[in-house]
Amino acid sequence: MLEKQTWRIIHHAPQEGAWNMAVDEAILESVSEKSQPPTLRLYDWQPYCLSIGQAQKAGDVNLMALHQYGWDLVRRPTGGRAILHADELTYSVTAPIDNPILRGNVIESYRRISMALIEALGLMGLCTDSKPKKAEEIHLSKDPVCFQFPSDYEITFENKKIVGSAQARKKGGILQHGSIPLYGDITRINSVLNYSGEVERRSAADQLLNHATTLENSLGKTVTWSQMADAMEAGFTSALNVELIPGNLSTLELKTAAIINNEKYNFQNWTFKY
Repeated sequence: MLEKQTWRIIHHAPQEGAWNMAVDEAILESVSEKSQPPTLRLYDWQPYCLSIGQAQKAGDVNLMALHQYGWDLVRRPTGGRAILHADELTYSVTAPIDNPILRGNVIESYRRISMALIEALGLMGLCTDSKPKKAEEIHLSKDPVCFQFPSDYEITFENKKIVGSAQARKKGGILQHGSIPLYGDITRINSVLNYSGEVERRSAADQLLNHATTLENSLGKTVTWSQMADAMEAGFTSALNVELIPGNLSTLELKTAAIINNEKYNFQNWTFKY
């Protein structure tokens, strides 16, 4: 049994993609320095935003289509592949790297956070699974979509990925954030990525439908952001033995986020670095 900890929980209204990433990184700095407690942040995106992994090629993105839809583009500080943030709940977990709950390697900390996610989804009535990949399940696909294939200890329902997460370790801390699609057409992402032709685009969309799903499709009913947020709070409290205290960004975190936003996430040298 993990020793009980006190964490901060922050609920944020929808924001632009660059600001969301800047806030996650600002929290990482303060939590790593232990000036703020470990933090669970729940948020959303407005307008819809395509995020790409820290090392993903920007050439995967069809910028003209993205502009036509009016959607944002941001490069995450974490790895992985592209996610379209639309009709979802996004979570981020930030803690010092020596925190007992998240200690160990990436896979070990992924597994513990997955326990909380499974608990939260269970409270919504969904029986999900989380397990390491078998050797024969390791795909060498170059598909640019995160939800195409699950990673170790990511959450699936009936073998379809229902949570997409990524983790970074830097500045003495751990940041893991992830996407939980609530409803909507998950193949919308294929319309803003580059493929060699329309046949390949349609094939990629079909494959995505076979490998990923939303809460609405899984449960047969619509789940609101607030309902999922309540379940997340209860799931983390129960699975990780933490007390979640409602909080806000500190003045320093707000200032840090503004600087990071202006100098990094809103800067094309970062977005198009690869």
